[in-house]
This record gives sequence, C-alpha cells and structure tokens, in this order.
Amino acid sequence: MSKRLRVAFLTLAMAASLTAQTTPLAKDGVIRAGYLATNPAHAVKDPATGEARGVVIDLVRELGRMYAVKVTPLPLANPQAVIDAVRKGEAEIGFVAYNPERAGLVEFSKPYLLVNQTFIVRDDSPIRSIADIDRQGRKLGATRADSIALYLARTLKQGQLVQLDDSSPEAVYRMLREGTIDAFGANRQRLTDVSRGVTGFRLLPDDLYGVEQTIIVPGGRRDAQDAANKFIDDVRRSGFLQKAIERSGVIGITAANLR
Repeated sequence: MSKRLRVAFLTLAMAASLTAQTTPLAKDGVIRAGYLATNPAHAVKDPATGEARGVVIDLVRELGRMYAVKVTPLPLANPQAVIDAVRKGEAEIGFVAYNPERAGLVEFSKPYLLVNQTFIVRDDSPIRSIADIDRQGRKLGATRADSIALYLARTLKQGQLVQLDDSSPEAVYRMLREGTIDAFGANRQRLTDVSRGVTGFRLLPDDLYGVEQTIIVPGGRRDAQDAANKFIDDVRRSGFLQKAIERSGVIGITAANLR
C-alpha cells in the first residue's frame, strides 16, 4: 500500500471513529427521553403541525445529532412518571425539576434551565406581591407533588399549603372564588396561559423562585451523569441552549448559570 493510500485510509478510519462515538446516555444506539407533557417549559404542541416543540425537544434532537444515535422523546404525565420511567429502564434519560425529595433512585445533572414560579389570585385579594404570600391564615394552593408544592412544604412558616389533586383551571378558579384557597402557585407560563380571557383574577408581578430543571439518569450511573453534565456545558457554551429558549417563546424561563 502506497504512503498516500495509507494516509487516506487512516483519515477515513478516524472520521468513522468520530462519527461512531458513543455516549453512556444511550442504550443500543437509542436514547429514550422522558419529559413532562403538561409543562410548557419542556414542550408544547405546535398548533400548525400537532407535533411537540420546545426546549426539551430541541435538546433531545441535538443530543441525537451530536452522538449519531436515535432519539425518542416520551411525553409523560407528571414528574414521578418521568422518574419511574428512568428507574425502571423504560427511558434512558428524563427531564425533571430537581427536588431533594426526589433524590435516591436516580441521579440528577446540574441544572440547565430555571422556570420561574408565581401565583394567581382574585382581583380583590390583599395579596399584591410574593412578600404577602407567607402570612398567617393564607391558604396556598399547588398541584400535589409539583415542584412548587414541595418547595412550599419546606419553606412556609405561617401560610398553609393546600395540595390539589385536581388543578384544572376550572377547579382552581372555583376554589379561588369560594375562598378555599387564597392563591394558586405554578410556573408563570402556565398561569399566563390559563388566565387569558378570564376576568376577576390577576398574576402577581414578581416570582417566588426559579425551579431548576435537570436531566436525570439511573441511580448509580455516574458515567451517565457526567455525560449529561458535559452535554449541558456544551449546549450552554455553544449558545444552542439560549437559542432553544428564545425559539420556544415561553414566558419566565432562563438558562441556569454555568457551574
């Protein structure tokens, strides 16, 4: 074999090796990624195509492109369903908010996104800002086991947390009108969506806190956790994450700070 042919062969071999690079996040060349179907910070249904689009969908596709693996986004009903899918091997990764209560059976990456949480109240409510929330006798509604419910359970000193099994807009508005709850907390985009065209209610102008969104992998898989952290660093530094946030058009989400 001539020297020129040997060089060409080595060049092709190196290129093939780079193309075929693997990631601990994949299993048999596939990454199934669970996410919250009801969280607009993850994804929404495109009214024109009916397909899911959003920050998580963009990140999953970018993960597939970077490692030349097949990716399958899996819309799931709630955070526990995402955690269970990863824990049981029904998904390789999941997108879910970090909460200490959820640690143990899965590993959490560093945060890649912050989702701001606020409250909706009646127009005539004395609650004008977040500073008025944690007061004696205040009944604060939140979806059961949602991130804001877990946060309030840890941090409230005077207010009372009311965890709701039915947090549909109709149920929330009824409880606010009846005084069963004084405020309902959720992410700002969700509350903005459900308040459109509805009179007698208002969103608070400020935010309680930003929920850290992370990528989860099976418990004990430090190699996969490290790979998820590297991916987050890569998409943040390249600007891909910021562009995905801007494309989503979602209100009240920001890229988490680099750690």
